[in-house]
Amino acid sequence: MKMNLNDAVEQQYEPKRFFLMLLIGISIYVAFIALSYLKGDSGSWGIMSLLPTLLVLVVAVVSRRPFESMIAGCIAGLVMLNPFDLVGPFADNISTVLGNETIIWIVLVCGLMGGLIQLLEISGCLNGFSEWLQRVIKSRRQALAATAGLGIVIFIDDYLNCLAVSTSVKKLTDFYNISREKLAYIVDSTAAPMCVIVPISTWAVYFAGLLEENGVAAENEGMSVYISAIPYMAYAWLALIIVFLVVFGIIGNWGPMKQAEERAAKGNPVPEAFEESELISNVQAKRTVSFRANIINFLLPMILLIGSTIYFDVDLLKGALFTCFATVLLYWVQGILNFDTQVEAIFKGFKVMLYPLSTVIGGFFLKAINDELGMTSFVIESITPYMTTVTFPAVIFAVMAFLTFATASSWGLYILAMPIVFPVAEALGVSTPLMIGALLSASSFGSHACFFSDSSLLAAQGAGCSPMQHAFSQFPYAMLGAVLSIFTFLGLGFLLA
Repeated sequence: MKMNLNDAVEQQYEPKRFFLMLLIGISIYVAFIALSYLKGDSGSWGIMSLLPTLLVLVVAVVSRRPFESMIAGCIAGLVMLNPFDLVGPFADNISTVLGNETIIWIVLVCGLMGGLIQLLEISGCLNGFSEWLQRVIKSRRQALAATAGLGIVIFIDDYLNCLAVSTSVKKLTDFYNISREKLAYIVDSTAAPMCVIVPISTWAVYFAGLLEENGVAAENEGMSVYISAIPYMAYAWLALIIVFLVVFGIIGNWGPMKQAEERAAKGNPVPEAFEESELISNVQAKRTVSFRANIINFLLPMILLIGSTIYFDVDLLKGALFTCFATVLLYWVQGILNFDTQVEAIFKGFKVMLYPLSTVIGGFFLKAINDELGMTSFVIESITPYMTTVTFPAVIFAVMAFLTFATASSWGLYILAMPIVFPVAEALGVSTPLMIGALLSASSFGSHACFFSDSSLLAAQGAGCSPMQHAFSQFPYAMLGAVLSIFTFLGLGFLLA
């Protein structure tokens, strides 16, 4: 009877909630129409270009729904550009984004990685590996250290790091009552930061090419210039130091992380609002194999994934494709899973990744709108006239960190930023490796801290918590690293001036 009464109350308030949200939506729409008219015929949107992104952040904090927040910001930007023609531009922009080579690569990589995780789950070998870890690792602190250690070792790509590490240790951390939020934080903190400071990674390959395209490095010299900047990538180094200080208890649990750890200490590592059952297929292996065979059946695909990614010129898509094929063959030959079951599991993996992928697509959509509004150019050009040799690296780090956090564009944003930043840095006489370090630090901060960045979404998905649960619990530690980075760049700017 009590439950029925609660349901009745909920149904009574549902229409009121709907009309309230409708009223807020109409008010925001009207406000952005007014902005469109305020601009008039002037060529630049100026400070108004920041408003769609700020709307995304506000809606995300209130609703805890990242994808819906992204769409709200995109629509707001389209209203500013043309308030009475939304459907056509929306369709054109989303079609362009979905046709983007990077998006296609991300969808295929994440889908195949999700499929591989499903194969590891239903084959039973993941349970065998987790059982072996529980025999080897004897304490909560060792479990945390092992998680961070794996994150250090798997440095080829942040996607690979986020999904492979969380999949490997999730049952171990559950056994020691470590919250999924802390697992996601450790995984995310050793993903982009580690990929940035190791030159054998997808990040290094991409940014080395970008340095050559912008004339910062001569042809075929991009990687050597990138390597010279590694000591100056302050945020990446600080994020790694902070995560180990958290692991060993030197830095305690703050804010939402403290609440998550208190819940986990009571035997509930998985957040109440997170539906764990949706991630795992109900299919089970046809036959069980020995404990030793289970460990081999888990480690071999992981080794193949890392090795093949390196072999194919650090291309995770080719590595994931080869590993999925080899894993299907491995399990079929042993009679653990038949072919049809494994194909269905791979499709299940794609399905599991749909929400994180939709949010990443929303991020690319928002970046396209921001580019039309001229947000990045406005912000950088507004601050550069007031810079000095000493302050420029620190300010560029702070500005680009904010822009990367606000747009989740840890790679694409720098295509626009580098042609603006490096000529100013050269005119001021700022060290080129120091400027590269500031930009890469900003990129790794945005990837780490933004709740709708690809690596944060995958860290949350892999660990088993919602993107907003991960974002709120991680943010204080990311901000600590950002503040310390600003002071570090100020010090480096003074020493190298």
